[in-house]
Amino acid sequence: MARQVPGQLRPAPSWGVTALQVLGAIWTSPNTLIGLLAGMAGMAAGARGRWSGRERALVFRHWPWGPGGAITLGMVILHTGPDLDGLCLTYEHRAGRCEHPRVRLGDHERAHVYQYMVLGPLFLPVYLACGGVSVRNPFERAADRYALQGRGWWP
Repeated sequence: MARQVPGQLRPAPSWGVTALQVLGAIWTSPNTLIGLLAGMAGMAAGARGRWSGRERALVFRHWPWGPGGAITLGMVILHTGPDLDGLCLTYEHRAGRCEHPRVRLGDHERAHVYQYMVLGPLFLPVYLACGGVSVRNPFERAADRYALQGRGWWP
């Protein structure tokens, strides 16, 4: 089997995978609603939303609040920059635990979309219980692994 390169187009998913993605989208819809409300609030200050099939999410770019970067809420990604193609450091690299190459921000955030689709409304409490936004959080390390290798988005 050929190794998947992050960002590379994949063949169309089977009907079973598509059905699971639809069920995941329904399961995480409460989180997505929170993201939609935040995205629409950002639109009043200049944010612009568009669907990204690559990220499997509605992406609000130029979101006006926060320290920079992106946050995922269900199937919504709020991003302070112009697009998700920018490169960023992994959490482990930033913490000085290892040296990783920079990863595409969109690949990292797509992993969170998948995680939300599995845990649905349980994602935020579980994520926060696992350490929130930090290198200790297995959800963040898994998202970095996915962005590095194109696989392994589950902790």
